[in-house]
Amino acid sequence: MRFKDVFSIIGPSMVGPSSSHTAGAVRLGRTARHVLGGLPEHAEIIFYGSFATTYRGHGTDLAIIAGLLNYDTDDMRIKDAFDRAKDAGMEVEIRSAQKAGMHPNTATLILRRGDQKVIVTGCSIGGGNIEIVSIDDFDVKFTAVYPTLLIFHADRRGILAEMTDIFKHADANIGYMEVDRKSRSGDALTVIESDEVLPTEWIDQIVQLRDVYKVRVIHLTSKGDLS
Repeated sequence: MRFKDVFSIIGPSMVGPSSSHTAGAVRLGRTARHVLGGLPEHAEIIFYGSFATTYRGHGTDLAIIAGLLNYDTDDMRIKDAFDRAKDAGMEVEIRSAQKAGMHPNTATLILRRGDQKVIVTGCSIGGGNIEIVSIDDFDVKFTAVYPTLLIFHADRRGILAEMTDIFKHADANIGYMEVDRKSRSGDALTVIESDEVLPTEWIDQIVQLRDVYKVRVIHLTSKGDLS
C-alpha cells in the first residue's frame, strides 16, 4: 500500500489497545458514515475473522460506533461510544459471521438513515490503516488516506470523460481512479482519489452531470460531513 506521510508509517494518535482493532476500526466507521452522508439512525455491524472473536476485548465495537459518530482515533469519548450513540439516537446491532477468503480484520456495516441504506465492507490492515473493498454490490478498493469522491451513476458513453474534465478545469490532480459496474449500461460506481478536496462548486458540477445519481466525499481529516 502507499503511505501519505511518515505518520502513516509510525501509526496514528489513538485511544485504545490496538491500531488494527481500534484505530482502524474507528476509520472504518467514519468512512462508512461518510458513504451514507451523515449519522446513521440504525447501524448493523457484522464482524468477521479475528474481529469476530476479539472485538469485545479490543473495544472494536466501541471504535466502529465512535467512527459512526464521526469521532477521530484519539477522541476520549470512544470508550463511551455505546452511550453516546444512544444519546444521538442511533440504534446499534452487532453480530459475528464467518465468510471464506476475507481479511481477518473485516467488518460489514449496514447503515440506514431515512430512506437511505448503504452496505460498506472494509478491512483494518495494520497501523490504523484500512481498505474499503465493497460498497453495496460494487467491488472497490480505496484506503480513505486521500480525499476520495464516490460517484454513483449510470454506465454510459462519455460520462467518465465529463468527470475528469471537471477535475481538469478545477486544476485538481487525480491520483487514483477505478470504475465498477453492475452490468453494461447499468449502474456504476466511480472512485476517484485526489491530492486535495475538490471545492464544493466543482463537486456540484459533477452532481449535475446527466446520469449521476449521488456523490459522496470521504475526507477523514475533516471534522464534519462533507456530503
